[in-house]
Amino acid sequence: MIIAATAIACAVVAGVFFAFSSFVMGALMRLPPAQGIAAFQSINIVVINPVFMTALFGTGVACAAWILYAVTRSHGAASACLIGASLSYLLGTIVVTVVCNVPLNDALAAMDPASGNAASLWLEYARRWTAWNHVRTISGIIAASLFVVAMNLSSF
Repeated sequence: MIIAATAIACAVVAGVFFAFSSFVMGALMRLPPAQGIAAFQSINIVVINPVFMTALFGTGVACAAWILYAVTRSHGAASACLIGASLSYLLGTIVVTVVCNVPLNDALAAMDPASGNAASLWLEYARRWTAWNHVRTISGIIAASLFVVAMNLSSF
């Protein structure tokens, strides 16, 4: 049951990122650049809330705990899936968020939507941010899937 909760948490976070990759960024790119920038600046403020931060980073803590469990109590293929799922989430979701998406968000926060070069900066930001968001989406889906496989291979 605990593996299922971690799988669901990975899937929920991946779903948030999937929404951005599949339609939110497209909708923002349809706006005039100044409006798109302002909207995403607002999103980047609102997203820092207890519910989303707990989902994102709490799932990371659960993944770290699964690695420790799998390493100390080998269950063959189930342990390999737990480690693979956890590494996928930790590297592809948490590390990419911290190393790639957050610095881009910080740069966007400093951007003046009314500046003369805002349009070109916005296009480059959206391209890079969305590419890294695709990585986060895919890694979350992989993690959720591997947790489900681990659950089916094990008795814990």
